[in-house]
Amino acid sequence: MGRRMRAFGWGDTPLGPPATWPEALRTLVALMLESRQGMFVAWGPGLTWMCNDAFLPILADKHPAALGRPTAEVWSDAWPTVGPLFDEVLAGRAQRFEDLPVPLVRDGQSTEAWFNFSYNPVRDGAGAIAGVHAVVTETTDKVRAIAALGSQREQFARLFDQAPSFMTMLSGPEHRIDLVNPAYMKLVGHRPVIGLTVAEALPEAAAQGYIDLLDQVYASGEAYVATSAPYAMQTEPGGPVDQRTLDFLYQPIRDPDGQVTGIFVEGADVTERAVLEQRRLALVELGDRIRDFEDPDELAYAAAEILGRTLGVSRAGYGVIDKQAETITIARDWNAPGIQSLAGVLQFRDYGSYIEDLKAGRTVLIADADLDPRSADNAAALKAISAQAFVNMPVTEQGDFVALLYLNHAEARPWTEDELALVREVADRTRAATERRRVEQELRTLAATLEEQVEARTRELRQNEEALRQAQKMEAVGQLTGGLAHDFNNLLAAVSGNLELLESRLLGGRLVGLDRYIDNAQGAARRAAALTQRLLAFSRRQTLDPRPTDINRLIGGLEELIRRSVGPEIEVEIVGAAGLWPARIDPSQLENSLLNLCINARDAMAPNGGRITIETANKWLDQRAASERDLPPGQYLSVCVSDTGTGMTPEVVSRAFDPFYTTKPLGEGTGLGLSMVYGFARQSGGQVRIYSEVGKGTTMCLYLPRFHGKAEEVRRPETPTPGHGDGETVLVIDDEPAIRALIVEVLQDSGYNAIEAADGPEGLKVLESDARIDLLVTDVGLPGGMNGRQVADAARVGRPDLKVLFITGFAENAAVGNGHLAPGMEVMTKPFAMAALANRIRDLIER
Repeated sequence: MGRRMRAFGWGDTPLGPPATWPEALRTLVALMLESRQGMFVAWGPGLTWMCNDAFLPILADKHPAALGRPTAEVWSDAWPTVGPLFDEVLAGRAQRFEDLPVPLVRDGQSTEAWFNFSYNPVRDGAGAIAGVHAVVTETTDKVRAIAALGSQREQFARLFDQAPSFMTMLSGPEHRIDLVNPAYMKLVGHRPVIGLTVAEALPEAAAQGYIDLLDQVYASGEAYVATSAPYAMQTEPGGPVDQRTLDFLYQPIRDPDGQVTGIFVEGADVTERAVLEQRRLALVELGDRIRDFEDPDELAYAAAEILGRTLGVSRAGYGVIDKQAETITIARDWNAPGIQSLAGVLQFRDYGSYIEDLKAGRTVLIADADLDPRSADNAAALKAISAQAFVNMPVTEQGDFVALLYLNHAEARPWTEDELALVREVADRTRAATERRRVEQELRTLAATLEEQVEARTRELRQNEEALRQAQKMEAVGQLTGGLAHDFNNLLAAVSGNLELLESRLLGGRLVGLDRYIDNAQGAARRAAALTQRLLAFSRRQTLDPRPTDINRLIGGLEELIRRSVGPEIEVEIVGAAGLWPARIDPSQLENSLLNLCINARDAMAPNGGRITIETANKWLDQRAASERDLPPGQYLSVCVSDTGTGMTPEVVSRAFDPFYTTKPLGEGTGLGLSMVYGFARQSGGQVRIYSEVGKGTTMCLYLPRFHGKAEEVRRPETPTPGHGDGETVLVIDDEPAIRALIVEVLQDSGYNAIEAADGPEGLKVLESDARIDLLVTDVGLPGGMNGRQVADAARVGRPDLKVLFITGFAENAAVGNGHLAPGMEVMTKPFAMAALANRIRDLIER
């Protein structure tokens, strides 16, 4: 600031060049510039302004323009406040202020700042006052901090006074009470406590050990926390005791050196909460006791005991009332220590006139027998039985006063609404439990008399049910055998007729056209085989050959056959879901099922035609959706065939899967098609469902379990060209000599070595020998105590890589593993083409 003043053009100011300044001014300026205290000098008629570096923070944005200007201009924003002070100084009266508020404009904003300053007059050489010298310190931050602290203190005081919890500040080892809030005064009954020690103000606290706890906290410096602590409050010596329950904290207070100087006490009166919890537990205990007892008298005593302990009374009991005699008979009551039982018969009139209230169904509450007009004349008798205060609550049945729940206390005491509510709750629950026990006993008695009748009726119903079941069974068997006889007779006639014609032509030497009779006989045999497959599928006993299958690809390969089968008048639409999961099913059986469903759909739309839609989708079935379809929850894929045909009635839908049930004209359907579809779906772990509405069409949906893996390529049916071997050895086990011989001949003609066995044990001997065996071909159903699957399993113990082909005319699922075969095992169902057998043998050996 000195350099700036030396460079300043003072000649343009009323002060003139510094060389002309009086000695007093030059001395004062030198003193100011050397000082580290904020100072300014205002000199001359216009009070020209100058200051030192320490004053610049106060000057703020007025610097540097303030130098050399009149003071009134420099401090125009503050002049209404400081101008009169300058006038006083120029009149010879020095001014000194602390924390004087001064309005200022800083950085373009109006604000208020506070200052400590001393304004002093300065005289020139002639002794006249020529200027003002000031020492200034800004105290804005201090003033604001003090104001904020005062606000915080006021806020803390308000919080302290308004806090719902009780608080007090104790000082010194004698625990003198310095500060309390209204909640604390309410707790202690508004006794004078300020300035007293806890022992002086609350003598009952010392008797209950609370002073000792304070001493421990003060000595150890460790806080103490209490939960649900009992406190017997006695606001006056010899006065009534009020039992309270408190949650509280004793927190030591330390000085800057870490020494404990006092204790802060904070807590809450949780008496109401504790009472509610005590009563809740009483009701829980009552519920447990009610479940344990069958005897009504035991129930009544349990209720009395729980009430007596919970409410802290002298006695509680339950008695039977004789309203005419005005007596109560008490079998057993609960009594506090030192209280005598009232068991026996008591006369109400001996203790007052309140029997009239009980007869009217009103509860009697007497807080002090001496003061209540109903008992005052008999108060001595009541006190003699420890009942100066009592509650009598009548128990009624069908409006009649039959029993009494009573509470007695040896001293006068008030009865609160909460206590009465608990008594009523216990009385109601006890009465309900007693009544329930009575009804249960009556029901047991009734049940004993009805037991023989129920057993007799049950036997009769079971006999009728068995008779009905037998009749239904015979009806189904009749339908089944009749249908089978009709179909197989036709097929056998075709086979035998064509063989007879073939024999006749051979004997006559007519060899031309013989293949026609052979084809006819083979066709009839194939139809017979298809019929047995349908029967096995219906019974869900068909042996499947399951493979991981891409259903969309399978349907695509079947599309042309379906279109040819349903005819040109039927539009076929295929909607395959993207990302369709694979399923592990028998592809040929699914093809059969789809073709069957499409033909049924075609027939339902005849003769006008329509549209068939085949649609696939992934399905997540939750518990509800799965139970509706009789399936376990999980992931499935659906294959649905929908038509625009005539639809089905609910009755037809309910019977659609029954064997031999058909709505087609006689001779146009066997009634086994949908049965076969149903059997295939169930055996594959899935389900089939019909959704139909008359006049709007039908949708048949197959639900098949998802397979977690990759699908195999769809295997098309074997070509009739027989396979050829290369000297491999095949063991053939079959108990039917003709079939065994036929298979051996086919094997030998195909280039294989064949070994024969007539039953399981014989075949197993060969397998356990050193003979080379490349493939085992075995019937499933074998005599000798071992079936084909058992033989195969036993053989794989010594030959783990042995390949096995099962052949069966039955559905021996139990033998082949419930329809699922191990790797390297396959199955063929009789009858089969010999070429197909040779191909299957070749495929197995070459794998």
